[in-house]
Amino acid sequence: MDVVSHPVRPEELRASDAEREFVQQWLHRAHVAGSLDLAEFDLRVSRAWSATTRGELAALTADLPRTALTADVSPATTPTAPTTRPGGRPVLAALTTIWLSLSALNFTLWLLVSVLGGNGPVHPWFLWVVVPAGSVLGVVRLMGRPR
Repeated sequence: MDVVSHPVRPEELRASDAEREFVQQWLHRAHVAGSLDLAEFDLRVSRAWSATTRGELAALTADLPRTALTADVSPATTPTAPTTRPGGRPVLAALTTIWLSLSALNFTLWLLVSVLGGNGPVHPWFLWVVVPAGSVLGVVRLMGRPR
C-alpha cells in the first residue's frame, strides 16, 4: 500500500504538552493583566489542554495582546518536570515521630522493669530497638538533604 504524502500546514501539526503549557502560561499572564476574566481564562485553559493541533492552540490566543507574552516565558525555558521532590519530607517526619514515640515507650517500659523489678538495673534492652531504627532514619535524613 502506497502512502500518499500531502503537505501539512503548520496549524495542522500535532501540539505537544510543552506547547499546551506555554499557552496556559500565556493565558495566565493575560488573565493577570486583565485581558481575560476568570470564567474565560478557565474555559480557554481547559480547551488548551484538550487541543490536539497547533491551530487550535493559536485560536485560543489570537485575540490576546502580544504584551501578555513576556520574554521570560518560552517553550524552550518551560520546565517539563519538577527539579525537586518535596513528597518525601512529610513521610520522613511521620516516620521520625513514630520512631520517637516507640523509643519513648520502650525506654519507659525498661525503666519501670528496672525500678519495680526488685533485682536492680536491667540490661538496657531498649537500645536494641532505638539505635538501629534511629541510625537508619539518620542516614536517610542526611542523604535527603539538598547539596
